[in-house]
Amino acid sequence: MGNLSLLLGSVAPKGGTNETVRRVIEETCGVTAIEYGLIAALIAIAAILAFTAVGTSLSDVFNLIAGDL
Repeated sequence: MGNLSLLLGSVAPKGGTNETVRRVIEETCGVTAIEYGLIAALIAIAAILAFTAVGTSLSDVFNLIAGDL
């Protein structure tokens, strides 16, 4: 990221524009991290719901088998 800032700093006009470009680059990195965090949380919730549903069904199957024995 340092090289990118260095490159943009040499091309961008002097003044506030360089600072603005740097802030936008840093902001998008933070937004990307938040998006990945939200995706991971949604996957975790989906996995918990799936395991709960499978666990309940599996428990019913074991109880049926135990009753038949």
